[in-house]
Amino acid sequence: MPERAPLHNWAGNVAFSPVSFATPTTLDEARAVVAGADRVRVLGSGHSFNAIAASEGVMLSLAGMEPFAELDILKGTVRASGWLTYAELSAAVHRAGFALHNMASLPHISVAGSIATGTHGSGDRNGNLATAVAAIEFIGPDGELRTVRRGEEDFAGSVVHLGALGVVHSVTLDLLPAFEMRQYVYDGLGLDAVLANFDELTGSAYSTSLFTPWGADPRFQFWVKQRTKDQTHPFPPSSRYGAPLADGPRHPVPGVDPAACTVQQGQTGPWHERLPHFRPEFTPSSGDEIQSEYLIGRDDAVAALEALAGIGERLGSVLQICEVRTMAADDLWLSPAFERDTVGLHFTWTSDDAAVRPVVGALEAALEPFSARPHWGKLFTIPMNEIGSRYRRMGDFAKLRARVDPEGKFMNGFSAGLFDTAGS
Repeated sequence: MPERAPLHNWAGNVAFSPVSFATPTTLDEARAVVAGADRVRVLGSGHSFNAIAASEGVMLSLAGMEPFAELDILKGTVRASGWLTYAELSAAVHRAGFALHNMASLPHISVAGSIATGTHGSGDRNGNLATAVAAIEFIGPDGELRTVRRGEEDFAGSVVHLGALGVVHSVTLDLLPAFEMRQYVYDGLGLDAVLANFDELTGSAYSTSLFTPWGADPRFQFWVKQRTKDQTHPFPPSSRYGAPLADGPRHPVPGVDPAACTVQQGQTGPWHERLPHFRPEFTPSSGDEIQSEYLIGRDDAVAALEALAGIGERLGSVLQICEVRTMAADDLWLSPAFERDTVGLHFTWTSDDAAVRPVVGALEAALEPFSARPHWGKLFTIPMNEIGSRYRRMGDFAKLRARVDPEGKFMNGFSAGLFDTAGS
């Protein structure tokens, strides 16, 4: 047998070396793989920047199985295969006259992987993507199917699950009626204006984002995604706190061609073509980057931004762009927005790992007073026991995991480091 090349994540900064790589084409085949494995993890779209998906045993991809998206018009839900991307699912949902409540900046990511890690879009009143889940169906360690529904005892602990409760076969998501949106960008918003008007800025539209490369004198792009039915005036303000409307389309990273970005400048379009920052038909970058994200309580947002400004030049030395987004609190045990309205501070670094890691350490030190929760799928250096202490229900999740998977079939080094500290 020829030696197989190692598997890598999307960015290429993490290599996977499983004992075997399984690509079933039917549900029965997938169930058999899971039942027969000693250890198994699922590889989704590969858009993680740490070893959360790594497997010391079998690595499983469901991408070869026939996808499905089954709408229940009366209930206003869709039951969909977990390996679908949000681009694929949102297009199908829109054709039926419905919408998802939110999307992440990239529509290329898988539904199951995004939910499992608490991935989010933006909007003061919008929960992260996992909050749309009404039911989740796992392939358990014995290969049997197990469905957990909203209202059941284990539900709040099962949605954001880090891959530790089984292989997701399907998810059922709440839907909204389809809606149209307009997107605007403002250039050159000053740090003082952001700090003084943070709540007004982020609350001014259905979804907003602030982008900055930091540095000595940080300036922000302000992205505004407005539902047309919420827009009370035909035209947006020509400036916001001294920042003018952009005179053309923009990419979040200054100087980069905006061709891959969703349509801006107030052109009306469907929700799934405005909520993401990037179009699904484009690869937004080559993956030549590393990403980190830290999620803090809404009440700490201004103080945290001031702390980042204090190390702005150091951040800027290895940073492509930083994005600031907001989301509503939820009750999902391992969600980074658990029990607090949340602000996400996202960092797209250069791909120089040796240069980036010391800056990540300085960033984490600056955010230490705010009990920042790292995104589960991004690069961070905070010890696992410290991360676990920032989730009130971590011990309960460890007990749930041990009950559902007593032999630890779905564990790997990443999850063992987290759950062992929680007493599993």
